Amino acid sequence: MDIEPLSPPLHQESRNQALLKKQRGGWRAIKYIIANESFEKLASMSLIGNLSVYLTTKYNLGGVFLVNIINIWFGSCNFLSIPGAFVSDAYLGRFWTLLLGSIASFLGMGVMALTAAIPRLRPEACNDPTNCSNPPAKWQLAVLFSSLGLLAIGAGGIRPCNIAFGADQFDTGTKKGKAQLETFFNWWYFSFTVALVIALTGVVYIQTNISWVIGFVIPTACLGLSITTFVLGQHTYICQKPKGSVFADMVKVVAAACKKRKVKSGEGVTFYLGPSSDGSSTSLIQNRQRLKFVDKAAVITDPNELNDEGKAKNNWKLCSLQQVKNLKCVTAVLPVWVTGIACFMLTDQQNIYGILQAIQMDKTFGHNFNVPAGWMNLVSMITLAIWISLYECVLLPIARQIKGRKQRLTMKQRIQIGIVMGIACMIVAGFLEKDRRASALKNGSFVSPVSIVMLLPQFVLAGLTEAFSAVALMEFLTVKMPEHMRAVAGAIFFLSSSIASYICTLLINVIDKVTREEGHSWLGDKDLNKNRLENYFFIIGGIQVLNLIYFGFFASRFVTEKDKDNRDF
Repeated sequence: MDIEPLSPPLHQESRNQALLKKQRGGWRAIKYIIANESFEKLASMSLIGNLSVYLTTKYNLGGVFLVNIINIWFGSCNFLSIPGAFVSDAYLGRFWTLLLGSIASFLGMGVMALTAAIPRLRPEACNDPTNCSNPPAKWQLAVLFSSLGLLAIGAGGIRPCNIAFGADQFDTGTKKGKAQLETFFNWWYFSFTVALVIALTGVVYIQTNISWVIGFVIPTACLGLSITTFVLGQHTYICQKPKGSVFADMVKVVAAACKKRKVKSGEGVTFYLGPSSDGSSTSLIQNRQRLKFVDKAAVITDPNELNDEGKAKNNWKLCSLQQVKNLKCVTAVLPVWVTGIACFMLTDQQNIYGILQAIQMDKTFGHNFNVPAGWMNLVSMITLAIWISLYECVLLPIARQIKGRKQRLTMKQRIQIGIVMGIACMIVAGFLEKDRRASALKNGSFVSPVSIVMLLPQFVLAGLTEAFSAVALMEFLTVKMPEHMRAVAGAIFFLSSSIASYICTLLINVIDKVTREEGHSWLGDKDLNKNRLENYFFIIGGIQVLNLIYFGFFASRFVTEKDKDNRDF
């Protein structure tokens, strides 16, 4: 098999980049990036954690329409990370994509603050939540949707770029750079956790119990500080030039392979190697037994397909083996990635219907304190943090003392445990909802006398589902992707959550239509006491059972461990 030689390395460009990294980047840049990320996350999470409550109490929304709005918005925030990554890699670069995304989020949160500050932008309040006749006008919804749309666009620019831009500030080709990168990840997650706790406790409390205006002005101001801090640090950043999008390359590979579908890709043909992203020529021709059809995209059928420098004239007709390999890397993770979609269906619905349950439960704690319904989202995050700390700091050392070596749960085991936790979560949520509704109907009240504390088990189980399945899925995607495709792994991870939100939207609307035709909708009423929400929980639980079977008999075969002996902890 003949392979075209690699283009000669650009030594001058490498020297210029090395000199630039000495003058910029490192911790002098990271402090601005982490500050920017902390303020942005505090702002976004304070809205995500309490949006259900705001739309229910201030916009008189409920039923399927409310859930559709939140699901579609959640899904769009995650889906737009794909075009955001494309624009960043192909055109703008990470700095400008982050900056423009932050500005869009600032404008979106500003409009949301205006809806809270100006009563005319909202419908009149309902005195009786069980019989509300003041729906929002179309123009009021248009203002609300413009705010959510700007926030989704901002998330699409920020999410795929924030960690990657921080990683750009270190030279990962050296041991020192790799160590600094690990430290950066630790500080990034620490700042994320601190911002999350502040948002889901302090800001959500202010929104619910003091003032929605102040509660939205605070995150708007945080986004303003985020942008200011980010711009102030511009002189310290290493800004990589756009080098083209991996997503665009994958589309080109499929297009080129289709055009050359009649070409044979066996022995005796010449493949175009092209410039390598990882600098390794041997790695480009591995794993070629899978998806042989796309190999045709790299077959040189005519010498005129190359220019005088040996590069492809038209990337839509001739792609490099590296581009083919990138596509194969993505297709190799798809079976496991599908498992993640079902897991996110569960966690997303807890963030919506779990909060709606909390609104219609007794929220008093002690004598005078009212627990904000949005605080329930904090339970899942605390559970996740406690489990990870317990696992890393207690269980692993004990296992090491007993067996003489550090053994971890495999990715396969963690995903399976997470799915089982999800099944248990939906069963618990279903039976609790039956009890909550029965007690509310017995007392003839909108709010059930059942304490909000009774929601703790299902939120704890939801947190454990995320701690096992979601974390293992992110690790799987990161490990299976080459280093130059780590940003793609993050985008694919967010895409799974996006698709889960869209599937839930479709499922909810189908259930509502079918049950409404039979006489009484399970999910259509604004008052949960008139619905059959537990049946929806049981359906999601059934999907988790099917997901467990699918993963156990099919997708688990695509999860390979580096160390086959590490099976226990």
